[in-house]
Amino acid sequence: MDPINARRWTGDASEHGAEGERRQDARVGGLELTHWRTLVGRTLARGGAWIGDRVGPYAALLITLAIGAAIIAGLTALAVGVYDAVTDEDGVAGVDRPLLDAILTVRNPSADALITGFTDLAGTVGMPAIAILSLLVLSLRRRSWTPVVLIVAAGAGSLLMTVIGKGIVGRDRPPLADAVPPYEVSASFPSGHTLNAVAILGIVAYLLILRRSSALARVLIALAAVVATVAVALSRVYLGHHWLTDVMAGYALGAAWLALIITAHRVYLTVRERREGRMREPAAA
Repeated sequence: MDPINARRWTGDASEHGAEGERRQDARVGGLELTHWRTLVGRTLARGGAWIGDRVGPYAALLITLAIGAAIIAGLTALAVGVYDAVTDEDGVAGVDRPLLDAILTVRNPSADALITGFTDLAGTVGMPAIAILSLLVLSLRRRSWTPVVLIVAAGAGSLLMTVIGKGIVGRDRPPLADAVPPYEVSASFPSGHTLNAVAILGIVAYLLILRRSSALARVLIALAAVVATVAVALSRVYLGHHWLTDVMAGYALGAAWLALIITAHRVYLTVRERREGRMREPAAA
């Protein structure tokens, strides 16, 4: 195989593995992801560096994600307390029934079928398929386990929060008479479809943004992820499968978990940059 075709087949080596992460993933535009500007951030970076020095960058990433999962489990329990505070008729949930009543007046069979098909993309078959396809393509293209770890963490964490929230609250869904089939009978709070969409589509968008040099491309990817997740949330309310407050909680929890995953990835990048800097020092000397 001639050198040109070989490069086309294998890709630029600077895009692959740890070298690709160091060159391309540590910066978004003018923002250095390995530079921490707050006391909390610097403390996290030092803690991650301490762990990374002893067990390596990937182990530091996994440990950070495990700590984040514990935090997010606590946030889910906190969300239950917030739910209790807003579900009386004078609280935020006072809009739940009136909003569903308004939706019932505008439903039609064509829209019902279209929106049902769309929301299935964020369900128990569609969203795992999107996650698996994304992690396969990204990990193989970049020759790195990092996309696998981050996307699996997004899905596992969102599932954990959904199970905890539904198990503790046990809120009833809207009446079946007001819902569009196929009906769902599990607990309503929080919306698992919404939570999964925010966490999984959010981390896939983040991974794509890291390798885009164009500011316009980064904005369009972020905008597409936001529009898609908002559409999933609204579809759940339109179909009568969730109350508005269910999807609001799902969105908030998904965004919190996404932020923790991105923070863990930044710690990982910081650890790797620190280790590689040390390896280059003797050579430079």
